[in-house]
Amino acid sequence: MDRLAPFRISVCGIEELEGHCETGVSHVLSILDPDWPVPEAFGAFGEHVKLELRFHDVIEADLPGRIHPTRQDVMDVLALGQTLLAEPPSDAHLLVHCHAGVSRSTASIAVILAQALPDVPAERIFAHILEVRPQAWPNLRILELGDDILGRSDLARAAGAIYRRQLDRGEQLAEVMRANQRGREVEAAVRAGRSV
Repeated sequence: MDRLAPFRISVCGIEELEGHCETGVSHVLSILDPDWPVPEAFGAFGEHVKLELRFHDVIEADLPGRIHPTRQDVMDVLALGQTLLAEPPSDAHLLVHCHAGVSRSTASIAVILAQALPDVPAERIFAHILEVRPQAWPNLRILELGDDILGRSDLARAAGAIYRRQLDRGEQLAEVMRANQRGREVEAAVRAGRSV
């Protein structure tokens, strides 16, 4: 794999955390639903810097009973990314997880990489993310907030090609995403019109 990032990256879901206990993780971004317990697997991890955030995997701010990712959440993600850049590249290893390792985690990786690599286009960042996590479907709200904070305009736009790629794998996914109030991502896929 062509290593784009200035540090190692791993992405996983909760069920996969145990497989990362001995991989030399230096930093962890743990994204959990608000009422979810802290995964027990972290007890087997060595010393590491950890940021735990709690919000639902939603892209709209006005869904009753759901806590959406906020600007502060994304600023906290970017602050963690800054600490990675202070580590020697051979020692820095970021593990990002959410429940499935598909949406909140891959969007967070995208904004961290966009910050670390400001001259790299979003399309190249997402190509790298797909190498790390082929099932990626990055959370559009996190990308929009990241674009705004970083002064970029390409993360949310470029994500449409990833959504298109995933929709090309299964017709029912579009219906599932719309039913979960994520129709804007499906619309972005339609605008992209082709797979990456």
